[in-house]
Amino acid sequence: MSRVVVVGSANLDLGVAVPHLPVPGETVLGDDVAARPGGKGSNQAVAARRLGADTLFFAAVGDDRFGADVRAALTAEGLPPDHLTTVAGVATGVALIVVDTDGENTIVVAPGANARLTADALAALPATLGPDAVLVLQLEIPLATCLAAARHARDAGARVLLNAAPLPDPVPPTMATLLRHVDVLVVNEGEALRLAGVPTTDWAALAARLRTRGPAACVITLGERGAVHADAAGATAHPAFPVDAVDTTGAGDSFVGALAASLADGQSLPEAVRRGCAAGALATTRMGAQPALPTRADLDRLRATLPEASHA
Repeated sequence: MSRVVVVGSANLDLGVAVPHLPVPGETVLGDDVAARPGGKGSNQAVAARRLGADTLFFAAVGDDRFGADVRAALTAEGLPPDHLTTVAGVATGVALIVVDTDGENTIVVAPGANARLTADALAALPATLGPDAVLVLQLEIPLATCLAAARHARDAGARVLLNAAPLPDPVPPTMATLLRHVDVLVVNEGEALRLAGVPTTDWAALAARLRTRGPAACVITLGERGAVHADAAGATAHPAFPVDAVDTTGAGDSFVGALAASLADGQSLPEAVRRGCAAGALATTRMGAQPALPTRADLDRLRATLPEASHA
């Protein structure tokens, strides 16, 4: 099987559905709170695993009940717990998620143990990597840890996929160094604009511009409008799949997990982005992040309706 190694965050998501998202100072009554495993790293690892990739996950949890719940959920998904670090005296990361009736959400993350995932916790990482592996990173863990992981991947000949989210404000100088170690950069519209520092809606040109920062390829996700990617062959736009969205939480992580699994499986970047679009769309059709992540069978059924990509 293809190998995907994820170094990232693990949270417990506390979600509540509301009739509309509150404005500052407003109190809105919602439904019952649902507790589900989450975190960008955890979501992306589960997404890749459900799509058939041999997936390993390096993360940190606290020594609390939430940490035990997250560990049990990952084990149930077939993700070995060997590389989960337990940080004594620290709470597991928590995401507070509010979702309205249109599927839009607001999210606040308390990093907890994720902020304590240091380069020292990656001692076993080099042995898990090789030329056929894809290392997946996000920014819910310290940037220094991401950079250490990327350097290990470079030494092993593995590809590095960075989902630059959530993007720190302001963007630290270290980001420039990290981008030079990245093979595939994945960002949404807002992140792309902030990284590039130019106001434009020419997403193909923006993706090409971000390649000059170091990545061999850049993918910009556009929500319900699909995605665009740029690499040495040029730029390509990928249409979205029309679905009935109920919750957009985790759609981006589903996209990234599918992208990584497809690349590790030997798919071309255009094909991997198309699979990512399908996975992202499917994730919006159910509530929650990890519960909504699709299987390979789910993906194949939806992919049958995919139109051909058009050149941007």
